[in-house]
Amino acid sequence: MKHDKEKEKVKVPTILTLPSFRLLCYLGQLVFVLLLLACSASAACDGLDRDALLSLAFKAPLNWSASTDCCLWDGITCDPDEQSHVVAISLPSRGLSGVVSPAITNLTRLTHLDLSHNSLLGSLPDDLLSALPSLEFVDLSFNRLIGRFPQSSNQSSHLQIINLSSNFFNGTIPSSILVPSVSVFNVSNNSFSGSIPVSNGGNHTSLTFLDLSFNEFTYTIPLGIGLCSKLQTFRAGFNDLNGSLPDEIFMLADLKQLSLPFNSLSGPLIDGIMNLTNLRILELYSNQFLGSIPGGIGNLFRLEKLLLYVNNFTGALPPSLANCTNLSTLNLRLNNLTGELSAFNFSTLQRLTTLDLSNNNFSGELPQSLYSCKSLTAIKLASNQLTGEISPEIVALESLSFLSISTNNLTNVAGAFRILKVFAIAGCQLTGQVPTMLAKVMTLEVLDLSFNLITGSIPGWMGSLPNLFYVDLSNNLLGGGFPIAFCGMPVLTTKEAGDMVDRSYLELPVFVVPNSATYQQYNQLSNLPPAIYLGNNSLTGSIPSEIGRLKYILVLDLSYNNFTGSIPEQISNLTNLEKLDLSYNHLSGGIPASLGSLHFLSSLSVAYNDLQGIVPSGGQFDTFTNSSFEGNPGLCGFPTGKLSCPQSPLPVVSTAQKSNTHGIFKALFFGISFGIFFGIGFGLGLNIDDKRIPFIARRMMKT
Repeated sequence: MKHDKEKEKVKVPTILTLPSFRLLCYLGQLVFVLLLLACSASAACDGLDRDALLSLAFKAPLNWSASTDCCLWDGITCDPDEQSHVVAISLPSRGLSGVVSPAITNLTRLTHLDLSHNSLLGSLPDDLLSALPSLEFVDLSFNRLIGRFPQSSNQSSHLQIINLSSNFFNGTIPSSILVPSVSVFNVSNNSFSGSIPVSNGGNHTSLTFLDLSFNEFTYTIPLGIGLCSKLQTFRAGFNDLNGSLPDEIFMLADLKQLSLPFNSLSGPLIDGIMNLTNLRILELYSNQFLGSIPGGIGNLFRLEKLLLYVNNFTGALPPSLANCTNLSTLNLRLNNLTGELSAFNFSTLQRLTTLDLSNNNFSGELPQSLYSCKSLTAIKLASNQLTGEISPEIVALESLSFLSISTNNLTNVAGAFRILKVFAIAGCQLTGQVPTMLAKVMTLEVLDLSFNLITGSIPGWMGSLPNLFYVDLSNNLLGGGFPIAFCGMPVLTTKEAGDMVDRSYLELPVFVVPNSATYQQYNQLSNLPPAIYLGNNSLTGSIPSEIGRLKYILVLDLSYNNFTGSIPEQISNLTNLEKLDLSYNHLSGGIPASLGSLHFLSSLSVAYNDLQGIVPSGGQFDTFTNSSFEGNPGLCGFPTGKLSCPQSPLPVVSTAQKSNTHGIFKALFFGISFGIFFGIGFGLGLNIDDKRIPFIARRMMKT
């Protein structure tokens, strides 16, 4: 009996264990599901927040639906507490349009708002900043927003980052917006006006980034800028600021970038700037600064970019500048700097890639130390008073792709340039023939040898340079004919070759002296037209019919030469041609009517030749005036004013007589061109950059 009870005690647990285990599993799963449901219920977004989001009414392909939890919507983040308020809206580059509804101010827990890079319109709610007390981050940049800055005196004390750049805002900005917590403030590329929103007694100790560029701010830089003790980046270029730099700005020991170009700032650049030892970028170009460059500028040993061009700086390059061994860009063009350039030691600037000292008064020879700067890709020394020769050591600059030394007194062109893309050496009194070393420069894109004393004929090898699209050999002493091989320039004959040329690799202005088709010196390389300028030489013979192969050329100038024969009918194949100048030659016969089909031709001159017959009408011919055809007694019809052509042969002007007249014209033209260069050219040079868009090169044909 006792044995049976013990046996029963043993069996009972065995029978109950398996069902109990299964039951516990089922109960556990049920509890887990209930917990998930409970968690899901607690994660549902706040109803008022959902309604506020739906009221924003952004026009975009968003999956926002009133029947779903707004915490799961695209770009929405909720806080993890049981109320699940919306704390962040992040919808950059979503194609949003419409306005920013005042309903957004109902999201009282919002800390992060990013609607940048969309197409939002209209103005912002006035209480955007004050009604969102938790707001820390605002980025509405790159939209189409208008109106004034949200006017509020009690905005969020948590604000850290404000970015309203690249919109259409206007009006003034209250200095009260820069509460102590703000570290980044960017309102660049708008139309804000008034004074810089930094108060002289404010607390801006958290501010590290301040960008006010491309606006309409006026007055002087406030003294309160010195209170921004942690400021690392200060940009206020392209405004209308005036006065001198306040001493307080030189107290900003953490400053890494000081960018104030295109203002009306004046006065000297004082020695206090040497206190900014953390400075990497100094941009003060296109102002009215004067005096010498501070001798202690070498203290800025971390400096990488020094851009002081288009000012009134005088004196020599300070020797201490050689201590700025991290310099990659040095641009001092269009100042009044003087002294022997060879006295400066460039050899320490091993990271220098771009050197622009053009349009100053430097003298002496090219410094030998310059040839040790192996990182140089661009050298611009045009319009100085440099003498001597270019050393063969220049071949050591294997990265050099841009060389502009026009309008100096250099007497040779030396060496082979392996990857040279731009070779501009106009107005340097060069003699001899076109340098044969250029035949090996397969990378050459722009060649300007104008206004020299080059003789001989045009070399046929130019037609085989695969990237050459711009040639200016005007105003020289070249003879011979127009080489047929010249008509095979790949970039001007095939679209594929032209598409492969990258003209945006360097946004330095290209120096081209004025010729018969231009009155401007500086052109952006990316906007130089495919062109051939051969004007004002002594070229002879007929214009070859093969010229019709250059169908991607935009400008063709053969004026002031001795070409004979007729105007080739094949010129009508140049369907992209915008400007054609064949004036002051000895061309005869009629004007091909097919030229009227050149729909882009905006400037034509065949003046002062021996052309006869009726000037064609229709097409582009109806847009030209008599100045395009004058000096051809045998021409008649509109627009010459002569209704009928002469019936009897016209008296023939003797070759000697016409040659003498032609020579007078050439001499006058050559002198006038240089007059324009020194008179108008330098004036235009002071306005080469626009406030908002890059300078666009346009060559105007002589009429």
